[in-house]
Amino acid sequence: MFVELSDARIFFDTIGAGLGLGDGQMDVRPTLIALHGGPGFDHAAMRPYFDRFADTHQVLYLDHRGNGRSSGDPETWTLKQWGADVKAVCDYLGIVKPVVMGVSFGGMVAMSYAAQFPDHPSKLILSSTAARTRLDITYKMMETLGGKRAREIAQAVFDDGDETAMVEYRTVCLPLYNPKPDPEPGVRARAIVRIDVARHFIMGEQRTMDLRSGLARVQCPTLITAGRLDPITPVECAEEIAASLRRSLGQLHVFKDAGHGVHRDEPEKAEHLMRNFLAG
Repeated sequence: MFVELSDARIFFDTIGAGLGLGDGQMDVRPTLIALHGGPGFDHAAMRPYFDRFADTHQVLYLDHRGNGRSSGDPETWTLKQWGADVKAVCDYLGIVKPVVMGVSFGGMVAMSYAAQFPDHPSKLILSSTAARTRLDITYKMMETLGGKRAREIAQAVFDDGDETAMVEYRTVCLPLYNPKPDPEPGVRARAIVRIDVARHFIMGEQRTMDLRSGLARVQCPTLITAGRLDPITPVECAEEIAASLRRSLGQLHVFKDAGHGVHRDEPEKAEHLMRNFLAG
């Protein structure tokens, strides 16, 4: 399914009903919008894990413009536009007060959206993400976890945008993101990969982005999760996000035995934490 914007087609899919069976009536269920990481991937990595929340919410997945099945010209591949697209999709579909959850790059999009439209979301969940990059920490952790070669490949990707290194990165560095084997090894094989989008962001906005000031405008409760063993969005990034929010709004939880995308390494604990936050 697609949302037709003036300059892009945004792919989306839903899991679960928008109306629940209440006592003698149909109850409107809240929407949980799941924003995928990357950029340069689609929403495949979010599934099937986040499908489980369809028992309480209608779960909506989308592919960011230029990613996956969504279109959009390269000049519009910006965090501001990706964030604005979340609001535009909601307006098109009539979604009000969604819970917006972003993992990794998706968390950056969620922060951009919430800073632009602070009264729109009911809650935010920011998982394994960053308001600004901390490549100094990333390079040290890559070498600790994977040796000198892992550090060299990471530097070639993030410093030079080397496309050959980007291919190597998937086999050398991505496995270092998590201490446990991927519980869904087929997920990445199903993903639509767009190296051009990844390179556009890595060589451009990622280098200078700093979303911390926009976080001061956020008005809704926000759950921030991080893995102590995450080399790409280290714990320090989550701490910066929490420190940038109003003190009463941010809830930071660090999983000591998890890496990037805490739900991959601690699926039950992450689910329990999220369900409590969603129900609160």
